[in-house]
Amino acid sequence: MKKQRNKTLEPTTDNLLRVAKEAAYLCGKRTLAYFNTGVLAEMKGDNTPVTIADKEGERVLRECILSHFPDHAILGEEEGASEGTAPFRWVCDPIDGTKAFVAGVPLYGTLIGVEREGEIVAGVIYLPALDEMVAAGKGLGCTINGRTCRVADKPLEQAVVVCSSIVRSQKRSEAFAQLTEKTYLQRTWGDAFGYARVAMGQLDIMLDPVKSPWDVGPMPVIFAEAGGRCSTWKGESDIYGRDFFATSARLYPQVLDILASAPDF
Repeated sequence: MKKQRNKTLEPTTDNLLRVAKEAAYLCGKRTLAYFNTGVLAEMKGDNTPVTIADKEGERVLRECILSHFPDHAILGEEEGASEGTAPFRWVCDPIDGTKAFVAGVPLYGTLIGVEREGEIVAGVIYLPALDEMVAAGKGLGCTINGRTCRVADKPLEQAVVVCSSIVRSQKRSEAFAQLTEKTYLQRTWGDAFGYARVAMGQLDIMLDPVKSPWDVGPMPVIFAEAGGRCSTWKGESDIYGRDFFATSARLYPQVLDILASAPDF
């Protein structure tokens, strides 16, 4: 008898992570079919761009998730929220960095975080154009393409800061200027790519001055398992806040002390 391709699984952390990896990979490969092809973007109601690659990618990842966990809820950037009866919600972004995607910059990513009763227990950052996948499950460690990865352990004066939007960071307050003065280098390798590089230990501090939950869905478990920390600029462990940052456990208190002075929107 031919084996069924997909089947309902028990929602163990290992199974959740396995499906998150599969869904991210399939979504990423679908988006690559449109990468550097001159695909056009249209503007959504919130004045952010969307392409056919975003839409098709999210459909692919939703189909994959629901084929294994049909009773789970999903929150996606493009199709919004779907309800489920199980205590799990998948927070997904098919293309994090759509502007980069449209411009032909290969640093965009697919993000998936699996939330169980308010806690992110499994998560994936997949960078399709680079074919790199950072993945973590609670108690399972953090890996890059299957190899263990951890955050760096540099002092603040040697740290490299990356940011999704320097302009927006500067508008928040003097916090970004203070962080600039106390760190070694600042660049704009932001979005999913920036978080991945910090988790891999190649960069040190990633800032999001404004974001949506699907922009950071997998980050709590990835950084916990990689030896780092992440939170809002006020120190709240909440992917639903307005801003976010991630760094090493060593640097977290110092960076938080600086960012906490930033005014609210």
